[in-house]
Amino acid sequence: MKPIRVVAIAALVLGCAGATAVVLARRDAAPVVDYTLLDGSRHRSDALRGQVVLVNFWATSCTVCVKEMPELMATYRRFRDRGFETLAVSMSYDPPAYVVNYARSRELPFPVAIDNTGEIARRFGDVQLTPTTVVINRRGRIVRRYVGAPDFAELNRLLERLLTES
Repeated sequence: MKPIRVVAIAALVLGCAGATAVVLARRDAAPVVDYTLLDGSRHRSDALRGQVVLVNFWATSCTVCVKEMPELMATYRRFRDRGFETLAVSMSYDPPAYVVNYARSRELPFPVAIDNTGEIARRFGDVQLTPTTVVINRRGRIVRRYVGAPDFAELNRLLERLLTES
């Protein structure tokens, strides 16, 4: 347990959760939030009900976030045609111009929202550390929360299982 505490304490100082993920299982209902995508379109998270959804809280200044982004892209491409959606939520402290530049230059294939007020992060359990990834099942329940980079092999197995559930 001590290594997890050390990661969490270091993360509070650095604002980044480090390379080791702390996995928390939850069965709470995912919050319903309004969000605006980079193209200016407004959406509500409850419109995603019926899909398996991965919500990734990230920042352009977080080295772990930047490092995991290609894996998130690959995961999205692998499952997107099977009822899977990814929503990348940039943290309120991340300059919007940086987020737009990053998303465009890396050609992120999934929707990106800017959480200007921090409301989305607050509603998802007061997310403060990046990356934090939340997995939501088709019924709108949070089934997993990763603080730090997830083990993508385990994440892909979880998504595979969730996508076969009705």
